[in-house]
Amino acid sequence: MAGLGFCTAFSSPRAPWLVSGANRGGVMPCKALRKRSVEIRAEVNFVNAEEAKKLIAEGYAVLDVRDKFQYDRAHINSCHHVPLFIENKDNDFGTIILRTVHNNFSGLFFGLPFTKPNPDFVQSVKSEFSPDSKLLLVCQGGLRSAAAAYKLENTGFQNISCITSGLQAVKPGTFDSVGSTELQNAGKAGLVTIQGKISAVLGTVLICAYLFITFFPDQAEKLLQMAPAS
Repeated sequence: MAGLGFCTAFSSPRAPWLVSGANRGGVMPCKALRKRSVEIRAEVNFVNAEEAKKLIAEGYAVLDVRDKFQYDRAHINSCHHVPLFIENKDNDFGTIILRTVHNNFSGLFFGLPFTKPNPDFVQSVKSEFSPDSKLLLVCQGGLRSAAAAYKLENTGFQNISCITSGLQAVKPGTFDSVGSTELQNAGKAGLVTIQGKISAVLGTVLICAYLFITFFPDQAEKLLQMAPAS
């Protein structure tokens, strides 16, 4: 044992210098430690919309990781689009069942596509950017951009920022955008986009019915009597 020398490997949830395969929290030979590769990772920087605008002015490239449907509705001008999730068009029995259920609920009410993780996400980003590139990742709600940031961070990217709460928290006019709607509304589709109009129509009908019954009770009673019995 004499002359071998030992070093301690410390464990922490945010300790990017940990040696892969080490007995975390224990001790291991220094020779073995020197033979292992040490991974250095940078912290992901979360910023608000105004801070993100400054980063773009400083040379950060905007990487939009939303699905194609949201991207087409509205996106920041001159951004790069590499979706973290892609539409799932698989035709195995299980996927068909799940897609049918999704399309009849989330798809119908919120206009969300049935998706799956993009297996080529990291490789696609690497084909456009080098690990030392300055990237501002955006999505609609902030979750996908955070997940994408950590994926890229684990593969060597060290200058990554994300907009906290995503584009849904961005005020109109903050960024130069392209599309048929505002950036904060790009995640809205399906019946949810017209629920306000439906509620307004139903409310108006109910109010009119109430007023008619209140001020013209005799006519209302005759109409009810003429209604076919169920």
